[in-house]
Parts: sequence; C-alpha cells; structure tokens
Amino acid sequence: MSEFLFERLCLIGVGLIGGSIARAARARGGIARTIVAHSRRPETLARVRDLGFADVVEADAGRAVEGCDGVILCVPVGAYAGVMRQIAPHLAPGCILSDAGSTKGSVIRDLAPLLPPGVHLVPAHPMAGTEHSGPDAGFAELFEGRYVILTPVPNGDPAAVERVAELWRRCGSMVERMDAETHDKVVAIVSHLPHLIAFTICGTADDLAEETREAVLKFAASGFRDFTRIAASDVDMWRDIFVNNKDALLEMLARFTEDSHALARAVRWGQADFIEDRIRRGRRIRRGLIERKQA
Repeated sequence: MSEFLFERLCLIGVGLIGGSIARAARARGGIARTIVAHSRRPETLARVRDLGFADVVEADAGRAVEGCDGVILCVPVGAYAGVMRQIAPHLAPGCILSDAGSTKGSVIRDLAPLLPPGVHLVPAHPMAGTEHSGPDAGFAELFEGRYVILTPVPNGDPAAVERVAELWRRCGSMVERMDAETHDKVVAIVSHLPHLIAFTICGTADDLAEETREAVLKFAASGFRDFTRIAASDVDMWRDIFVNNKDALLEMLARFTEDSHALARAVRWGQADFIEDRIRRGRRIRRGLIERKQA
C-alpha cells in the first residue's frame, strides 16, 4: 500500500483554500505524492510557481486532471458546472472528485449529472477561512482544529468517502457527515447570514453623509471592525454562495428579521428583561464556542 492517500492530487483553484490544502499536504506529508495546481488566471499560475507549493502547474483544466486519482474543486461554487464540463472527459475511472464549496445542494446539482462512470463524487466543506484571498493567502495551519463537513451522495462509494475524510484529518480537521439539505441550512445561519449582515452594515455606513461616514471610520469600535473584517471577503465567492444557497439563506434571514423586530420593540418600549435575555443568550453562545475551541 502506498504511503500517500493520493498519488496525484489536483487542486482546481489555488487561492486561500486550495493553497492551504497544498501547503498542508507539503507540511504534513502522506496526503499526496504529486500536487497539481490549476487556475484560469496566468498571474495566479505564475505566483504559484514562485511560491513552490505545487509540483505541477497547469493552465489547462483538462490536462491538469489527467491521470489524477484525486481532484478537489476550490473555485467559487457558481463556476462548478463550467469547470465540470471542461474536466469530465479527462477524469480517470476510480478518481475521487471532491470540493471545498460552502453550499452542497447546488454542488451535487451541478456536478452529479456530468459525473463520468467510475468517478466518485464526495462533496466536502471545510469550515475554515479568512477574509484574504489569492495564492499568497493560504497557510498550512488553516484547517487545524476546524470542522470539515462531508455530504456523501446517495449510493456513493464508502471507501472514497473515507479517503476524503482521512485527507481532512491529516490536514488537522475534525470530520462530520450530514445530508446536503441540513448542511445548507446550518451554514446559512452560522456563516452566510452573518456575512449578509456584515455586507449590509458596511453598505449602510458607506451610504451615510460624508461627514458622518468619516466619523464612523475614525472612531470605529471593535464591533464595527469585526463586521468590516467579514465584509472584506472575496466578492466572487460570496456572490455565488448567496445565489446558490438562496432558499436556506432567505429562510434564516426571515427568522432573523422577526427576531430583530422583536428586539427593536423591546428597545422601543424599554423592556429590560427581554433585552437582558437576548444579551445573556449571546454570551452563552460565545462561551460554547470557546469551550469547543471554535472561537
């Protein structure tokens, strides 16, 4: 048996996530004998060559996946269908196709119909990231102590699922499994809705009169600074997430809107007990994250 999980692992997209997978594979060993990197941007490929975290840098997506026993899509989820049309004819039987997208229902919708016979689809979502993007943003420790959620497809290959799970464990992650619909609802509340709120708050601040906006930037407290960190995230990635997880996101936004209106009424009428309860619940959630080492 090989000492490596994958003999030839191709990363389609080498920004924060793809670059971090490659760096983790280099730092930890045992993940891939050969790492292939693909990007559609020539400047990204040139930078990957300079950084040296891939063995092969390939501009053509079809050629990049040829002969690979593992392929991970690390591009915005809206690009999946187009990328899959390029690579599907070149995927070898027995190859495991996975991804790192933040939505899973749309991933299965876009990839499964184009999957060649003998190729195993194992959707995955590492719950890790920063506001930075590009090949320079990645680092080997990004996934340490973070959860990765696998959403195995019906009638999928259990051995392929286990190999993907082991890849993430070797990156330092904790692996969980759930169905795609549940995943999309969970991430809608813990990730997608907070980003939507952050983008909205920053947009509201930007729309203020000039003199007020300058004061906002000058005297920004830690709460607003936290929102701006989230709002600095990659444009293409988050546009695609909102579009491709719209049902779950809109459901959670509706619930949040009801709750925010309830809190607004409590503030309007001075209902101190209600306000205190909401603050205490927030503190309890924060303590729970700290205890789980997720904060």
